[in-house]
Amino acid sequence: MPNYYDWPEPGVSVKPSLIPCAVLSLLASTGALAASPASERPCHLPGAEETLRCMTVAVALDHRHPDGATLPLHVTVAPSFRERSRPDPLFVLAGGPGEAGSDVLPLLSTAFRRLRATRDIVFIDQRGTGLSGKLDCDTPGEEDPVDAQADKLIRDCIARSKAPFAAYTTEAAARDIEQVRRALGYRQINLWGGSYGTRLGQAYARAFPASVRTLVLDGVAAPDQVIPAGGRDAQAALDKLFEQCAADSGCRKAYPDLKAEFTALVEKLAAADVKVAMPDPRTARQGQTVITRARFLGTVRNMLYIPGEARRLPFLVHSAFQGRWEPFVARQNLATDYASSASTAMLLHLAVVCAEDMPRLTPALMTHDAAPLTRPVLERMPALCEAMKVPPVPWREPGVITAPTLLLSGALDPVTPPHRAASAARHIAHAQQVVAANAGHGVSSLGCAPRLLREFLDSPRQKLDAACLSEIPAPTFQLGNAGPQP
Repeated sequence: MPNYYDWPEPGVSVKPSLIPCAVLSLLASTGALAASPASERPCHLPGAEETLRCMTVAVALDHRHPDGATLPLHVTVAPSFRERSRPDPLFVLAGGPGEAGSDVLPLLSTAFRRLRATRDIVFIDQRGTGLSGKLDCDTPGEEDPVDAQADKLIRDCIARSKAPFAAYTTEAAARDIEQVRRALGYRQINLWGGSYGTRLGQAYARAFPASVRTLVLDGVAAPDQVIPAGGRDAQAALDKLFEQCAADSGCRKAYPDLKAEFTALVEKLAAADVKVAMPDPRTARQGQTVITRARFLGTVRNMLYIPGEARRLPFLVHSAFQGRWEPFVARQNLATDYASSASTAMLLHLAVVCAEDMPRLTPALMTHDAAPLTRPVLERMPALCEAMKVPPVPWREPGVITAPTLLLSGALDPVTPPHRAASAARHIAHAQQVVAANAGHGVSSLGCAPRLLREFLDSPRQKLDAACLSEIPAPTFQLGNAGPQP
């Protein structure tokens, strides 16, 4: 499952990362929403080998003015394998904010492979993402800007953009979903949301309760969660990794002073950047990579989302402590445009976070939740939000969601751990929360989870037996250059 909700490491081209925005408790619209007819066409998209159905739905740019300007919303439909499918499809809401539904099409062959036997799977590219007018910045070519230089490039990109950023909110995206439902002719839908998609899904369910049959929320963001202040959750996940290494005989023997080495690296980078001479992976030319404190902590936090990646951290930290930074740089490059052409829509990400999260990031909350892993994010955001110039979205107390809801949590999740799902469940009348002990940020694709999704959608009022999630194994630690232990 892709990583969501993380602030990207410094640079303009970014990958799915994790800062969700504040959730809105939307007021259900009493008037009819005009949805344009969807023009369907066969399509081939990255992440899916088969021919899918794609369509464009025109939605109002400003839902307060339905007769005004519109924007084209891209929708991808993977039809049910059975000719006579159930009438209630599964709508997929990706994370970020800034990731598109078309970015997570590989979930068709993992998380949704059982569900698709009887239901259409509908992927929506949220406004400002993917094929729905992606709000992004150009990559800097062969340059590798860091920290202040990278943020200046982003501010310049913001200044050049003509997009009305205030129109790109969670509320607007929720109303877009209703337009898509109407355009496709579905009476009720099931919603699957991952990470930020859980915020959007909750917002939609509160705004249009009659349209929602069930919700599946994976990596659940609580309604009152201010994600840039998630330092305590991230630190708890890192501390748990240190504890697991100490409890593993091989890891303990290889890295007996792991926590002290990590602390020493943070202190070293706080005093001065580290410059690493190595070939550029894109050009093979010898160059210099700069490791800053922000980049180091951002990469560490990013790796904590996936337990298999987290189990590589002791090796990377120990190697860096000994002065061999090349393995860490190689892993850091996975979060940049070295690895993939897909990326989070940076300007959409900022439009949501600056309007919905940052206004609630009080000094008291910053002090209460201060932790090194998120400090670089908190330091960068104010200047970027000032450049965005989006008005704050007022906070509303969340109403009760009445649709049956399955909440999935990974015990090792550094950004939406189980206590966030428990907080969200307090506002859901019919909630089932299950926790996978050895999972991180994303459960739906692991072990027996695809079967549990099918069972829940088929009988949403029946209590799930989720004991099989305990069979998901813990990954092994990497103890040397050859990779993880067998």
